[in-house]
Amino acid sequence: MNSVSVARLQLVAPQLADKIVQMDRILSSEGIQIVVAQGVRTWAEQDALWQKGRNPDGSFVDPVHHAGVVTNARGGHSWHNFGLAVDCDPDDPTKEGFQIDWNAEHPQWKRMEAVGVSLGLTSGANWKRLADAPHFQITGRFPEGAPTDEVRELFQASGYQAVWDQVFTV
Repeated sequence: MNSVSVARLQLVAPQLADKIVQMDRILSSEGIQIVVAQGVRTWAEQDALWQKGRNPDGSFVDPVHHAGVVTNARGGHSWHNFGLAVDCDPDDPTKEGFQIDWNAEHPQWKRMEAVGVSLGLTSGANWKRLADAPHFQITGRFPEGAPTDEVRELFQASGYQAVWDQVFTV
């Protein structure tokens, strides 16, 4: 795993970082290299991603195919905002240098998804509304869907560690 990926993992929940490192080790042993393309996002960064493919009023630029839409989650409604999600991309070994084949059906994507799920992570590749193959999250006692008001309130009052402590409380 490259140094940028390692730096991004240092900002997320340690339990999530550990799972991604395990995933990387398993995949590396099979000849598949991954990078952590995204980790923690601010609410403003999330809002900027949400705006992609949308008009200023939030309607879709392409109302039929939703082309260009990156996420359905506004700031505060993505697990990235709480250090509980990362986006990972696999290398396509058939291309020179680190390059990604963005076909989500590519065997590298499918293997990465399978390993992540086997380690207890939720894969965005399985979402129905807007599949997100690079996305992996861990939400513990909270629902896998969007973060709740409880999560946002806890974060605003006490920060990342308070949320992480609650995620992993049985």
